[in-house]
Amino acid sequence: MQNEQLLFSGRAFRVVGFDVTDRDGRARRREVVRHPGAAAIVPWLPDGRVLLIRQPRPAIGRSLLEIPAGTRDGDEPPEACARRELAEETGYEAGTLRPLLRFHPSVGILDEAIWIFEARDLREGRSAPEDDEDISLVPVHPNEVAALVRSGEIGDAKTLLGLAAAGIHVPPAGF
Repeated sequence: MQNEQLLFSGRAFRVVGFDVTDRDGRARRREVVRHPGAAAIVPWLPDGRVLLIRQPRPAIGRSLLEIPAGTRDGDEPPEACARRELAEETGYEAGTLRPLLRFHPSVGILDEAIWIFEARDLREGRSAPEDDEDISLVPVHPNEVAALVRSGEIGDAKTLLGLAAAGIHVPPAGF
């Protein structure tokens, strides 16, 4: 990457342009979203249900059921981010936090990595969502997940991957 230039700077990410050289030696301009990364959590309640959250997603014009997640604060370690986001969004603290996977949601335009953890031995605390978050808690039995995926209630990548990595059957959603 050569000649990186800031094109946009927002609250959660930046967009930069830079030059790359292709295999024929030609310079090509690329634009990439720079993001600090995020952590997501599959929280298991003591009764065997997984705790999902429902929140509006303006980018797609509707609400989804999702696993709790959030953006890292600077160089915050992913596990610390996961613990913080779980507490902020659900009010629960994890007694046990186990890493499941790390993935890159859209490598063609975005450098973000998302770390997914499984949380067990939850202890109730107090939630503290961000001012702009409208979150409701939705406990879901693993047997309900397939129907929620097929209906489109669950449909974002981090939630589908997180549930599957935690051993919950995630069917093809169809089109």
